[in-house]
Amino acid sequence: MIDKTHIKNLKKLIGEENVKDDKAHQIAYSYDATREHYEPDAVLFPRDENDVSKILKYCNEHKIPVVPRGAGSGFTGGALPKEGGIVLAVEKYMNKILEIDMENMVARVQPGVINKDLQRAVEDVGLFYPPDPASQEYSTIGGNVAENAGGMRAAKYGITKDYVMALRAVLPNGDIIRAGKKTIKDVAGYNITGILVGSEGTLAVITEITLKLISKPKLTKTVMGIFPSVDAAMQAVYKSLAGGANPVAMEFLDNLTIKAVEEKYSKGLPTDAGAILISDIDGNVEEEIDYQIKLLEKFFTQNGCLDFKIAKDEKEAADIWFARRNASQSITIYGSKKINEDITVPRSKLPELLKEIEKVGKKYGLKIPCFGHTGDGNVHTNVMVDKDDPQEVKKGYEAIEEIFKITVKLGGTLSGEHGIGLSKAPYMKIAFSEEELNLFRQIKKAFDPNNILNPGKMGL
Repeated sequence: MIDKTHIKNLKKLIGEENVKDDKAHQIAYSYDATREHYEPDAVLFPRDENDVSKILKYCNEHKIPVVPRGAGSGFTGGALPKEGGIVLAVEKYMNKILEIDMENMVARVQPGVINKDLQRAVEDVGLFYPPDPASQEYSTIGGNVAENAGGMRAAKYGITKDYVMALRAVLPNGDIIRAGKKTIKDVAGYNITGILVGSEGTLAVITEITLKLISKPKLTKTVMGIFPSVDAAMQAVYKSLAGGANPVAMEFLDNLTIKAVEEKYSKGLPTDAGAILISDIDGNVEEEIDYQIKLLEKFFTQNGCLDFKIAKDEKEAADIWFARRNASQSITIYGSKKINEDITVPRSKLPELLKEIEKVGKKYGLKIPCFGHTGDGNVHTNVMVDKDDPQEVKKGYEAIEEIFKITVKLGGTLSGEHGIGLSKAPYMKIAFSEEELNLFRQIKKAFDPNNILNPGKMGL
């Protein structure tokens, strides 16, 4: 609990109307998608970069924790004020698209801009911003950058870090810095932009983002393959990509997920299928699309595909994608609590990973439905438990730890897009040596010697 004098001083700094310390605001900003609950002492709404600078300078001098927040849609507690202090909410004022530069194909935005709003704005002028996290309708670009968010189009187009060209940010002591340039090439100095992307708000508060845009593809087609087993589907994924296929997305559902979607929505899915693969292909000419579809059909068939379907129109494409887009809410039929992880392995290790996860499920007597972005090796692993059964919840977390160890052993990582935050912090020692963790701590100390920015996150 911070002293009320500090709240009064902060009100003088940025205006009384922009500092809220009532119970309603404390509760409203105490949650994210993890459903964990930590109340801040106050919520501050900076109007601009100068406000951010003044807030951080004051909080640094008085060692008050500051937690930057976009939409609060994260799955790992990255925007939760575990140690109290201040939540710095950018969504109210710092939410403008500052520039769409057609000549250089870049956009400059403030951190509170909603991902989908940016996508629509640039597509209106024939450009394209590919990163599309599942939360795109409400997650902010600042949050996407802080977590290095991915999405379904990552298989072809990459993730947020591949589009961040430059940043403006405020250091914990209030200093304003610029990292990166609007230029395509820039090798002068350390790559501070690269350090800040994915840093989960622990090093600086991002106040402006310059993003690379590309030309919008003119055509898109959707295909679906039905497979007898997860192993067959995973073989088809990496062999298709190694064989020259270049899909926008390559998403999969395992049998447990297929059954859950069908039970909940009755979409006519084959519940005896071992797995479904869904893919989008885009391009500018029909010949290019047709060639890519033939490649996928060839490699799917060679790896046991039972049925290969090409959507005839947008409605059929939407019907195919329905199962994937509704997978997460469907699997709640297996348990009232979902321990959801986003592990990632090299694509060739996908068959082995899914086999090992199945073994873990049998060992602990738990349902572990899996789905996700297999085009980039990213699997959403969902250990389902009864939230009112402490023993089952304990088993669920033991299963997750075992899955993390398997993932790292296969050359993978704890997170492909959700980040570490609070929920994965206890497992950092599985993925990193003590020397590596010490280096992370030194970087944190260089930026934030008083540890005021998002303390307790990433195990730092």
